[in-house]
Amino acid sequence: MRVVKTIKELKHFVSEQKNVGKTIGFVPTMGALHSGHISLVHEASIQTDIVIVSIFVNPTQFNNKEDLERYPRDLSKDLNLLDLTNCNLVFAPDVSEVYPKADLRQFNFGMLETCMEGKHRPGHFNGVAQIVSKLFDLVQPQKAFFGLKDFQQLAIIQELVKQLNYNIKIVPCPIIREDDGLAMSSRNQLLTSDNRKKAPVIAATLFESCNFVSVKTIDEVVNDVIFNVNQIDGFEVEYFEIVDGYSLQKVDNWNDSNYIVGCIAVFAGKIRLIDNIIYKRLLS
Repeated sequence: MRVVKTIKELKHFVSEQKNVGKTIGFVPTMGALHSGHISLVHEASIQTDIVIVSIFVNPTQFNNKEDLERYPRDLSKDLNLLDLTNCNLVFAPDVSEVYPKADLRQFNFGMLETCMEGKHRPGHFNGVAQIVSKLFDLVQPQKAFFGLKDFQQLAIIQELVKQLNYNIKIVPCPIIREDDGLAMSSRNQLLTSDNRKKAPVIAATLFESCNFVSVKTIDEVVNDVIFNVNQIDGFEVEYFEIVDGYSLQKVDNWNDSNYIVGCIAVFAGKIRLIDNIIYKRLLS
Protein backbone atom coordinates (compact mmCIF):
# COMPACT_ATOMS: atom_id res chain seq x y z
CA MET A 1 0.00 0.00 0.00
CA ARG A 2 1.36 3.36 -1.03
CA VAL A 3 0.71 6.60 0.85
CA VAL A 4 0.95 9.92 -0.97
CA LYS A 5 0.35 13.48 0.20
CA THR A 6 0.56 15.46 -3.04
CA ILE A 7 -1.73 15.82 -6.02
CA LYS A 8 1.23 15.24 -8.33
CA GLU A 9 1.94 11.83 -6.81
CA LEU A 10 -1.74 10.89 -6.87
CA LYS A 11 -2.19 11.85 -10.53
CA HIS A 12 0.96 9.94 -11.49
CA PHE A 13 -0.36 6.80 -9.80
CA VAL A 14 -3.78 7.15 -11.42
CA SER A 15 -2.18 7.64 -14.84
CA GLU A 16 -0.03 4.53 -14.38
CA GLN A 17 -3.04 2.39 -13.53
CA LYS A 18 -5.22 3.70 -16.33
CA ASN A 19 -2.44 3.19 -18.87
CA VAL A 20 -2.48 -0.54 -18.15
CA GLY A 21 -6.28 -0.75 -18.23
CA LYS A 22 -6.98 -1.02 -14.52
CA THR A 23 -10.35 0.01 -13.13
CA ILE A 24 -10.30 2.27 -10.09
CA GLY A 25 -12.56 2.17 -7.06
CA PHE A 26 -12.56 5.17 -4.75
CA VAL A 27 -13.47 5.50 -1.07
CA PRO A 28 -13.36 9.11 0.18
CA THR A 29 -13.08 9.42 3.96
CA MET A 30 -12.28 11.94 6.67
CA GLY A 31 -10.22 9.40 8.57
CA ALA A 32 -10.92 8.10 12.09
CA LEU A 33 -11.60 4.87 10.25
CA HIS A 34 -13.77 2.05 11.57
CA SER A 35 -15.29 -1.17 10.26
CA GLY A 36 -17.86 0.78 8.24
CA HIS A 37 -15.11 2.38 6.19
CA ILE A 38 -13.29 -0.94 5.88
CA SER A 39 -16.46 -2.52 4.47
CA LEU A 40 -16.42 0.11 1.71
CA VAL A 41 -12.79 -0.70 0.92
CA HIS A 42 -13.63 -4.39 0.82
CA GLU A 43 -16.53 -3.82 -1.58
CA ALA A 44 -14.35 -1.62 -3.79
CA SER A 45 -11.71 -4.36 -3.95
CA ILE A 46 -14.36 -6.81 -5.16
CA GLN A 47 -15.77 -4.55 -7.86
CA THR A 48 -12.59 -2.84 -9.16
CA ASP A 49 -8.91 -3.60 -9.79
CA ILE A 50 -7.34 -0.75 -7.83
CA VAL A 51 -8.65 0.80 -4.60
CA ILE A 52 -7.79 4.37 -3.65
CA VAL A 53 -8.78 5.78 -0.26
CA SER A 54 -8.58 9.46 0.60
CA ILE A 55 -8.14 10.67 4.17
CA PHE A 56 -8.89 14.35 4.48
CA VAL A 57 -10.84 16.32 7.07
CA ASN A 58 -12.49 18.81 4.75
CA PRO A 59 -12.87 22.21 6.44
CA THR A 60 -15.39 23.61 3.94
CA GLN A 61 -18.14 21.20 5.00
CA PHE A 62 -18.06 22.22 8.67
CA ASN A 63 -20.36 25.07 9.62
CA ASN A 64 -19.25 24.77 13.24
CA LYS A 65 -15.61 25.59 14.01
CA GLU A 66 -15.69 23.63 17.27
CA ASP A 67 -16.98 20.57 15.43
CA LEU A 68 -14.08 20.82 12.98
CA GLU A 69 -11.52 21.14 15.78
CA ARG A 70 -13.12 18.27 17.70
CA TYR A 71 -13.23 15.88 14.77
CA PRO A 72 -11.01 12.85 15.59
CA ARG A 73 -7.73 12.45 13.70
CA ASP A 74 -5.27 9.56 13.91
CA LEU A 75 -3.54 9.01 10.58
CA SER A 76 -1.13 6.34 11.79
CA LYS A 77 -4.00 4.26 13.19
CA ASP A 78 -5.94 4.72 9.95
CA LEU A 79 -2.99 3.57 7.85
CA ASN A 80 -2.48 0.52 10.04
CA LEU A 81 -6.11 -0.45 9.48
CA LEU A 82 -5.92 0.08 5.73
CA ASP A 83 -2.69 -1.89 5.52
CA LEU A 84 -4.73 -4.98 6.43
CA THR A 85 -7.07 -4.47 3.47
CA ASN A 86 -6.74 -4.53 -0.31
CA CYS A 87 -6.26 -0.77 -0.45
CA ASN A 88 -3.61 0.10 -3.04
CA LEU A 89 -3.09 3.80 -2.39
CA VAL A 90 -3.97 6.31 0.31
CA PHE A 91 -4.18 10.00 -0.55
CA ALA A 92 -3.68 11.96 2.70
CA PRO A 93 -3.07 15.60 1.74
CA ASP A 94 -2.74 18.72 3.86
CA VAL A 95 -5.40 21.43 3.58
CA SER A 96 -3.01 23.69 1.62
CA GLU A 97 -2.54 20.95 -0.97
CA VAL A 98 -6.27 20.62 -1.62
CA TYR A 99 -7.14 24.31 -1.25
CA PRO A 100 -4.16 26.40 -2.41
CA LYS A 101 -6.77 29.11 -2.77
CA ALA A 102 -10.35 29.41 -1.58
CA ASP A 103 -12.91 27.34 -3.44
CA LEU A 104 -15.69 29.80 -4.28
CA ARG A 105 -17.86 27.41 -6.28
CA GLN A 106 -21.52 27.34 -5.34
CA PHE A 107 -23.66 24.29 -6.06
CA ASN A 108 -27.43 24.09 -6.21
CA PHE A 109 -29.06 20.80 -5.27
CA GLY A 110 -32.56 22.20 -4.89
CA MET A 111 -34.88 20.44 -2.46
CA LEU A 112 -32.27 17.75 -1.74
CA GLU A 113 -30.17 20.21 0.28
CA THR A 114 -32.78 22.39 1.98
CA CYS A 115 -34.17 19.73 4.32
CA MET A 116 -32.80 17.76 7.28
CA GLU A 117 -28.99 18.02 7.35
CA GLY A 118 -29.02 20.94 4.91
CA LYS A 119 -31.52 22.85 7.02
CA HIS A 120 -29.57 22.38 10.25
CA ARG A 121 -26.06 22.63 8.78
CA PRO A 122 -26.16 25.48 6.25
CA GLY A 123 -23.35 25.29 3.71
CA HIS A 124 -22.49 21.71 4.65
CA PHE A 125 -23.44 20.11 1.36
CA ASN A 126 -21.79 22.83 -0.70
CA GLY A 127 -18.57 21.95 1.11
CA VAL A 128 -19.17 18.26 0.49
CA ALA A 129 -19.68 18.94 -3.22
CA GLN A 130 -16.52 21.02 -3.38
CA ILE A 131 -14.28 18.31 -1.95
CA VAL A 132 -15.94 15.33 -3.63
CA SER A 133 -15.80 16.99 -7.07
CA LYS A 134 -12.13 17.86 -6.51
CA LEU A 135 -11.35 14.30 -5.54
CA PHE A 136 -13.36 12.82 -8.41
CA ASP A 137 -11.40 15.03 -10.83
CA LEU A 138 -8.10 13.81 -9.40
CA VAL A 139 -8.85 10.11 -8.89
CA GLN A 140 -11.05 9.62 -11.98
CA PRO A 141 -12.61 6.43 -10.60
CA GLN A 142 -15.00 4.17 -12.43
CA LYS A 143 -16.82 3.56 -9.15
CA ALA A 144 -17.04 5.41 -5.83
CA PHE A 145 -18.32 3.82 -2.63
CA PHE A 146 -20.42 5.57 0.02
CA GLY A 147 -22.19 4.33 3.13
CA LEU A 148 -25.96 4.55 3.49
CA LYS A 149 -25.64 5.96 7.01
CA ASP A 150 -25.11 9.39 5.43
CA PHE A 151 -28.34 8.97 3.48
CA GLN A 152 -28.85 12.58 2.44
CA GLN A 153 -25.19 12.98 1.51
CA LEU A 154 -25.51 9.97 -0.80
CA ALA A 155 -28.44 11.61 -2.58
CA ILE A 156 -26.41 14.82 -2.95
CA ILE A 157 -23.42 12.92 -4.39
CA GLN A 158 -25.65 11.14 -6.90
CA GLU A 159 -27.07 14.50 -7.98
CA LEU A 160 -23.55 15.96 -8.19
CA VAL A 161 -22.55 13.19 -10.58
CA LYS A 162 -25.54 14.02 -12.78
CA GLN A 163 -24.92 17.77 -12.74
CA LEU A 164 -21.21 17.52 -13.58
CA ASN A 165 -21.76 14.65 -16.02
CA TYR A 166 -19.22 12.37 -14.33
CA ASN A 167 -18.89 8.89 -15.77
CA ILE A 168 -18.73 7.43 -12.26
CA LYS A 169 -21.01 4.81 -10.74
CA ILE A 170 -21.93 5.62 -7.16
CA VAL A 171 -22.20 2.41 -5.13
CA PRO A 172 -24.32 2.67 -1.95
CA CYS A 173 -23.17 0.30 0.80
CA PRO A 174 -25.10 -0.89 3.88
CA ILE A 175 -24.88 0.72 7.30
CA ILE A 176 -22.43 -1.18 9.49
CA ARG A 177 -23.46 -1.33 13.13
CA GLU A 178 -21.78 -2.13 16.41
CA ASP A 179 -22.91 -5.32 18.14
CA ASP A 180 -25.33 -3.26 20.22
CA GLY A 181 -26.90 -1.68 17.11
CA LEU A 182 -25.29 1.77 17.17
CA ALA A 183 -24.46 2.88 13.63
CA MET A 184 -20.69 3.03 13.25
CA SER A 185 -19.39 6.59 13.07
CA SER A 186 -16.08 8.34 13.62
CA ARG A 187 -17.92 10.55 16.10
CA ASN A 188 -18.77 7.61 18.36
CA GLN A 189 -15.31 7.74 19.88
CA LEU A 190 -16.05 11.28 21.09
CA LEU A 191 -18.99 10.12 23.21
CA THR A 192 -18.64 10.02 26.96
CA SER A 193 -18.64 6.48 28.33
CA ASP A 194 -22.12 7.03 29.76
CA ASN A 195 -23.54 8.37 26.50
CA ARG A 196 -21.89 5.57 24.55
CA LYS A 197 -23.77 3.06 26.71
CA LYS A 198 -27.06 4.85 26.06
CA ALA A 199 -26.57 5.64 22.33
CA PRO A 200 -27.84 2.26 21.02
CA VAL A 201 -31.32 3.35 22.07
CA ILE A 202 -31.39 5.50 18.92
CA ALA A 203 -31.15 2.50 16.60
CA ALA A 204 -33.38 0.38 18.84
CA THR A 205 -36.08 3.05 18.68
CA LEU A 206 -35.86 3.19 14.88
CA PHE A 207 -36.04 -0.60 14.58
CA GLU A 208 -39.01 -0.76 16.93
CA SER A 209 -40.84 1.92 14.97
CA CYS A 210 -40.99 -0.43 11.98
CA ASN A 211 -43.52 -2.51 13.91
CA PHE A 212 -46.05 0.33 13.79
CA VAL A 213 -46.07 1.13 10.08
CA SER A 214 -49.28 -0.81 9.53
CA VAL A 215 -51.10 0.51 12.60
CA LYS A 216 -49.95 4.11 13.09
CA THR A 217 -49.86 7.22 10.96
CA ILE A 218 -46.58 8.77 9.91
CA ASP A 219 -47.10 11.66 12.31
CA GLU A 220 -47.69 9.22 15.15
CA VAL A 221 -44.50 7.29 14.38
CA VAL A 222 -42.51 10.52 14.13
CA ASN A 223 -43.82 11.74 17.47
CA ASP A 224 -43.18 8.36 19.14
CA VAL A 225 -39.56 8.18 17.94
CA ILE A 226 -38.80 11.73 19.03
CA PHE A 227 -40.46 11.22 22.41
CA ASN A 228 -38.67 7.92 23.11
CA VAL A 229 -35.19 9.20 22.18
CA ASN A 230 -35.71 12.42 24.14
CA GLN A 231 -36.41 10.30 27.22
CA ILE A 232 -32.71 9.39 27.30
CA ASP A 233 -31.01 11.68 29.79
CA GLY A 234 -28.74 14.13 27.96
CA PHE A 235 -30.06 13.23 24.49
CA GLU A 236 -32.05 15.57 22.27
CA VAL A 237 -33.47 14.88 18.81
CA GLU A 238 -32.56 17.65 16.39
CA TYR A 239 -34.87 16.23 13.74
CA PHE A 240 -36.60 13.01 12.79
CA GLU A 241 -38.32 13.00 9.42
CA ILE A 242 -39.96 10.29 7.36
CA VAL A 243 -39.30 11.06 3.72
CA ASP A 244 -39.42 9.84 0.16
CA GLY A 245 -36.09 8.06 -0.40
CA TYR A 246 -35.53 9.80 -3.73
CA SER A 247 -36.72 13.38 -3.24
CA LEU A 248 -36.02 13.48 0.53
CA GLN A 249 -39.30 15.36 1.00
CA LYS A 250 -41.66 14.48 3.82
CA VAL A 251 -44.44 12.01 3.09
CA ASP A 252 -47.86 12.30 4.69
CA ASN A 253 -48.87 8.63 4.62
CA TRP A 254 -47.33 5.25 3.98
CA ASN A 255 -48.80 5.02 0.48
CA ASP A 256 -47.24 8.26 -0.78
CA SER A 257 -44.08 6.53 -2.03
CA ASN A 258 -42.60 3.14 -2.83
CA TYR A 259 -39.40 4.18 -1.05
CA ILE A 260 -39.81 5.56 2.46
CA VAL A 261 -36.95 6.30 4.86
CA GLY A 262 -36.78 7.68 8.38
CA CYS A 263 -33.78 9.95 9.03
CA ILE A 264 -32.71 11.14 12.47
CA ALA A 265 -30.12 13.43 14.02
CA VAL A 266 -29.57 13.35 17.78
CA PHE A 267 -27.34 15.29 20.13
CA ALA A 268 -25.82 12.92 22.66
CA GLY A 269 -24.46 15.59 24.94
CA LYS A 270 -22.37 17.72 22.58
CA ILE A 271 -21.84 14.95 20.00
CA ARG A 272 -24.18 14.82 17.05
CA LEU A 273 -25.16 11.38 15.75
CA ILE A 274 -27.18 10.49 12.65
CA ASP A 275 -28.92 7.29 11.61
CA ASN A 276 -31.73 6.13 9.35
CA ILE A 277 -34.10 3.27 8.76
CA ILE A 278 -35.73 2.09 5.54
CA TYR A 279 -39.44 1.53 6.14
CA LYS A 280 -40.41 0.63 2.63
CA ARG A 281 -38.61 -0.03 -0.61
CA LEU A 282 -40.31 -1.57 -3.62
CA LEU A 283 -38.02 -1.94 -6.63
CA SER A 284 -39.80 -1.49 -9.93
